[in-house]
Amino acid sequence: MKIDDVEIVEKRTPFQGYFRIDKYKLRHSRFEGGWGPVIEREIFERGHAAACLPYDPVLDRIVLIEQFRAGAYAALDSQWFDGEAQSPWLIEIIAGIIEPGESPESVIRREAVEEAGCEIFELEPIAHYLVTPGGSSESLFAFCGRVDASNANGFHGLEHEGEDIRVFTVSAEEAFALLDEGRIINSMTMIPLQWFRHNRDRIREKWLAGGSPA
Repeated sequence: MKIDDVEIVEKRTPFQGYFRIDKYKLRHSRFEGGWGPVIEREIFERGHAAACLPYDPVLDRIVLIEQFRAGAYAALDSQWFDGEAQSPWLIEIIAGIIEPGESPESVIRREAVEEAGCEIFELEPIAHYLVTPGGSSESLFAFCGRVDASNANGFHGLEHEGEDIRVFTVSAEEAFALLDEGRIINSMTMIPLQWFRHNRDRIREKWLAGGSPA
């Protein structure tokens, strides 16, 4: 089935704030033929985003960030998480919303400087996937980016956006351990790290063969 197999009966926007909620009345084709009933769904219209796993092939180190996430705070305050064992300060990779006129690649280059003080020298596409398709239109372009991690540390972020970001580096093995121990619990970081686990040797050999980023 394709997007043409959906009929929009009504669409309106009951909420517009920092994010937007759209309410749909729609119906779609059924596998067995014909059309299903009209259903109502609220969709979280967050926009589309890009994220990047910054990797230094010379030092063989990954740049990670840590910051507070309100959504994580709300999720952790439930029966499904041990509130004392988990933290709403998440270990992540750099990411940002794609604004009008921007490309995913330009977002990554901007956010790398704003969030981690790093320059991206090369980008390797990882995936473009839907983040929460049951209730949100958001998709994410994931990349691995070549950086110089020798000075990646300290605190970054835009104060007027309320950002307070800690930057640190880890070896690949340390990053995989954080993943395996359940210390990293967001898909934006988990998916690129799983990709990197299987592509580390290839991407390191490719980027080292390219010479110095300078």
